[in-house]
Amino acid sequence: MNVLWIFAHPEQRSLGGALRDEGLRALREAGHDHRLSDLYAMRWNPVVDGADFRHDEGERLIVGAASHRAYDAGTLSEDIRAEQEKIAWADALIVQFPLWWYGMPAILKGWFDRVFVKGLAYGVRGPDGRTLRYGDGKLAGKRAMVVLTAGAPEATMGPRGVNGEIDDLLFPLQHGTFWYSGMSVLPPYVVYGADRVPAEAYEAHAAALRKRLAALPTEEPIPFRRQNGGDYDERLVLRPGLLPGRTGLSVHYAHPHDEATQEALTDTPAAQEAPATPADTPAAQDSPAAREAPATPAARGA
Repeated sequence: MNVLWIFAHPEQRSLGGALRDEGLRALREAGHDHRLSDLYAMRWNPVVDGADFRHDEGERLIVGAASHRAYDAGTLSEDIRAEQEKIAWADALIVQFPLWWYGMPAILKGWFDRVFVKGLAYGVRGPDGRTLRYGDGKLAGKRAMVVLTAGAPEATMGPRGVNGEIDDLLFPLQHGTFWYSGMSVLPPYVVYGADRVPAEAYEAHAAALRKRLAALPTEEPIPFRRQNGGDYDERLVLRPGLLPGRTGLSVHYAHPHDEATQEALTDTPAAQEAPATPADTPAAQDSPAAREAPATPAARGA
């Protein structure tokens, strides 16, 4: 496989840096090719502006439309095009970062903002005119996996933990970015209590990461529901026959017992595409970003 490893940590000597080196070595030993985007070492610019698209400063900047035009014309800035070429080359993306205030470091968020432009990662339409997203799109067929260091103990990020369940914390990235753009999403590899990992425990973490990477081509992905697979109605709302009475993020995972319920829907036409927003942007892009309550220091990762 061709693997693009995206690394976002300011300290090469961190636990994250050591695990990155272990991971790249494991990929080489398994016969995979890899490329590395070390965002801090690259001094990656995380800020979207008109220069990304050769936009005329005298005109109003509409990011989705400007990025789409520049993508189609091949006129995106050189640094963006270089990262997109790596993505095109890759069969899988490993995205590694410490959990800071319940999310990605700003430099990594800016990588997605600038690289995952309209026409590549969203705003892609099929022959029938429907938008290809949530399981479909130009990045379909690629795999993605998060490698995460989190300062909090594992129990605090479990089903009843004060910090929230890890699958919920990663849902915006795993479902709203990877799956939205079409990639299959593998379960994350998480090191909990990363600020307090003793030296004697390091090898166990490294061995666990090597094991996960050995299964990179074959591991079963997270069973997110496809937007255009029939589970959602014309409003892109989960059909009432699936998990009736249930709400929340978990309903967007397919469950084995759904199959019996789904048989009752076989005579129902597959979900039609809901009208796109004027800019046809990911849902989160057009709404105010979620305001996270201040996290405990333990929620930060090494």
